Formats: sequence, structure tokens, C-alpha cells
Amino acid sequence: MDPHAPHTAPVPRVGVVVIGHDDAAHVTAAVRSALAQGPVVGEVVAVDDCSTDDSAELLTRLAANEPRVRVVRRRVDSGGCGSPRNTGLDRVTSPYVMFLDSGDLLPPGAADALLRAATDAGAEVAGGLCVRREVAEGREVPWEAGLYAMRAVYESPAQRPRLVHDTLCVNKLYRTDFLRDHGIRFPEGRFRYGDFVFSARVLAAGPRIALVPNRVYVRHVRGCADRMPSAPDRAGIADWRARTEASRAAYEILLAAGRKELAREARANFLDHELRMYACELESHDVHHRRAWWTLTRAYLAEYDATDWEHRPTAPGCLVGRVVLASPEPRDLPRIRALASRPARLLPPYAHAPDGTPAWSADLPRITLEPLLTRPVRFLPLTVDAELRPRARTALLRLRLHELYGRVAQAGPEALEVEWRCRATGRAVGPRTTVGLGAPAGGSADVSWPAEVTLRWAAFALGRMPDGGARIWDLRLRVRFRGGAYREVTAQARAGAELPRRCAVVGARHAVVLMEPYSTHSGALALRVVPGPRGVMSVVRDVLRRLLHCHSRPQAH
Repeated sequence: MDPHAPHTAPVPRVGVVVIGHDDAAHVTAAVRSALAQGPVVGEVVAVDDCSTDDSAELLTRLAANEPRVRVVRRRVDSGGCGSPRNTGLDRVTSPYVMFLDSGDLLPPGAADALLRAATDAGAEVAGGLCVRREVAEGREVPWEAGLYAMRAVYESPAQRPRLVHDTLCVNKLYRTDFLRDHGIRFPEGRFRYGDFVFSARVLAAGPRIALVPNRVYVRHVRGCADRMPSAPDRAGIADWRARTEASRAAYEILLAAGRKELAREARANFLDHELRMYACELESHDVHHRRAWWTLTRAYLAEYDATDWEHRPTAPGCLVGRVVLASPEPRDLPRIRALASRPARLLPPYAHAPDGTPAWSADLPRITLEPLLTRPVRFLPLTVDAELRPRARTALLRLRLHELYGRVAQAGPEALEVEWRCRATGRAVGPRTTVGLGAPAGGSADVSWPAEVTLRWAAFALGRMPDGGARIWDLRLRVRFRGGAYREVTAQARAGAELPRRCAVVGARHAVVLMEPYSTHSGALALRVVPGPRGVMSVVRDVLRRLLHCHSRPQAH
């Protein structure tokens, strides 16, 4: 069968490799989502990585009634995703192949959309949108949505270096003989982030690539219940070591293949994605973890050359990397966390080098901020402080927009648009509230524009979670400037101000509602709302459980 023949009917042309380890609760659902793609999927190779639960038996039972399913049971636990994927790839007979993890799903029509794109374009690789679904909250976050905003075909990855940023293998369809002819496989054994290496090998081979705007993969995140190696725990320093090793390997693969622009983009992606994501969480770890993380990061960043640093000099991750590389010990963690967040925030103090140029701090004058300040106002790392003062039925939200080396005053700030948005549903609490900014106040070192807005608790009490649990509301702001320009920002929980404790208030229809302002892992202000007595009791139980857990843990030295 010619893989480049026009796709006129849904004939069986795609093989799906499903891998799993001790995931009996979800693996059959994953396989069924592959079968539900219809006749376009001719085979599903289900690889059980030496599970100790009922996974293999469930798969065998499913295969007995479904001729398209073949079960392969590995006798030794590989400890990763690469080996079982390679095992499945070796057994696929279809012209095209996809990969699926046991805890995830292929949405309806995914395989057909990718196959049509590949055959219509004569492409060796076709990719589509992956969404990360946080099961507990119901929230979905798209992955690299900009790449999949519209249909596109690239003769080679060099035409779209941004492709390097999509390190996933599961949201793509590959021509099987392309992978085999180029010897493209996953790292074997306990290699975390094998997708990085596999994806680099694919791009290094220079395939023709077709992209579609369709949703083609749903990745489930179930918190600490996840066992799959594809969703590793970021808490341990070993995970960061694995991440840097995988990033290094991807860079070296691209560079060795002569794909210099893609290799540079891989290093830029490390700064913009990996470094920013982990730097946001650094302050929450103990001092030993911080130092180990800092040492590992400095060692990796020392491999960058001048061209690497100049590739994306205006990116916030580039500035974070420069600060880490220039400092032997962890420092300025609140500022690094804010700058690494999305959108980026640059907290005061705003220092200058001896020659008057904006600098990270007085003792790091060589770390210049000038590249950041050349960006248009809609991309500036603006900081708005927020302080929430609860009352019986309302709360006072005090906001303060900071000056940034004259760029804010130059743009002419006029107002703040305030919105609370539910993290799970995306629904806002009513329309945006627009509040005018007061006259600038403060000294020459830190000018700011104040604003105040009143919140009514009753609006937050609507729409409880199905289990009576909490909803999280994120504070979103838009700074409006003269001439119609604006900047979307989050609000920084005001430094030095203790957040008010949770309080019970009377919501709609005289219902008791528990309100808890808190600072997110990136330092932004958010609000946890628990309606009803059942929800309040669930939070109380969670608090008691955490307290007991903390008291039972060995103390760090």
C-alpha cells in the first residue's frame, strides 16, 4: 500500500501503540478511544510494561472480542515510556503509527484528521492540538496552541523553528517507514522525558510536516495518583536533572544533524519553558533543593554560548537564566518567580548600573534589563500589587500599578479592567469591572498608580463543584493605556502583607460560603471559594489532614 496515495476512504492505515504500567483503572478506556477512531485504525498494539495489577488481564479480555487489538506483555518493568513504545513500534504493520499513554484519550476523529493531513500533503509527520485536562478541576490547557491555530504544511522543520517547542510525541502521526528508515526510536529504560529525544530525532531527519487545528490528544493529569512515567513528579531534584539531560540530548542531536537554527531554538525553549516552569516553583522547596537546583542549572547554562543568549534576548526566561548563571548561590527568589510566571512580572526594586542603564540589581549591574524594555507595552513585564480586605458581605480590593523605568508613564495608564475567572470552567464573575487609576504617587525610585474596587461575595457563591468542593477564582487584570493599548497581567499578592485568613460569609440565599484568599505558586492573588456546609467541612478535613501529615513528616535539617 502506497502511503502517499490519496485518502479517499477510511481504510485501515493507522496503528496505535498504547502503553501502560499498573494502570488498570484507565488502560482499557485508552484502548477503546483508539478503537473508536473507526476503521481508519487497523490495529491497536497494547504494550503492558510488566504490570502487577489487572492491566494485562483486562487487555487480554478486551482483545478476545476485538480482532484489531494485540496485547504484548513485557516481562521486565522498563521504568519508563521509551522501551514499551519501541516494543509496540516494532510490532506495528500499518503504514502510519500513533502513540497513546494508558491514562490519556484520543478524541473522536483524531486519527482521521491526522491521516488526511499527512496523505493530502505527502507528509511524513502530521501534528495536531494536545490539551492537558486536569481531572480534579476539569480545566483544560492547550499545549503550544499557536502552532496549531490553522492548517499548515512545511517542507522541512527549518521553515518553522517553533516546531522544536512541541516536544510531545503523542499528538502526532508518523509514517512508519520514515521512522524505521531513519532509525528513529525512543531512549530505552528509565530515561525520563524521552519525548524530547524522540522529537529531536524526528526533526533532525528533516521530514515534511503537516499541522491541523483539530484537537487530537487529551492528556489527563490526576495529581499524585498518577503512576505513569510520562507524568513525572517535579518535586524531586532528580526530575530536574533528567529534564536538563533530555534538553541537552535534544540540542546535541539537532546540532549533529546540521540543524543549527533548530538547535538554537531548543536552547531558547529550555529558557522559555523548562526554566520558567521550574523557577516558578523553586521558592516552595527547602534550602537543600534550591541549592541543588541552582547548581545543576548553572552547570547547564554554562554550556550556552553568546549566540544562544542573543537568540531571544527579550524573553523573560533569558533574563532569569542570566541571573542564575551570574550568581553562585540562590538569590532574589520572589523576583525570579514573578518574572518566570505567565505573564511575566518584574518586581521592584528597579535598579540602575553606574552608567544609568536599567539593571537587575545594584550588585548585578551587568545583568541589563534593556532588552526587556524595548518590547511594546503589551509585552512589558508590568507589576500590579493586590491586597484583598474581606468584610461581611463584600471585600475591598486594593491595586497598585508600578512604574517600569518610565515606560508606564510614557504609555499613559488610564484604567484597570478587573475580572475574576473560574479556573475550572473559565467562567467570569459577571462583566469586567473598569476602575480608573489614581494620580501617580511615591518617590522617584518607585512611582505607582493606585486603584480600588469592591467585591460582592454573593457572586462567587454560584456554581459549586459537583462534589461540593472548592472552586478557584483567578484575578485577571487588563491595564488600559492612552490610545487603546493594553496589557494583560495577573496581580501580585502584595509583598510584606499577610493574606487574610479564610473567612465564612453569607452568600446568595443566606448560604454559608467559605472564602480563602491565597498566593499561587507564581505569587499571583487567587481566591478559593467553598459554598455550603458540605464544602466547608471538606476543606476543614483537608486542612486537618495536611496538619497531621506535616507533623508526621521528618523535619529537614
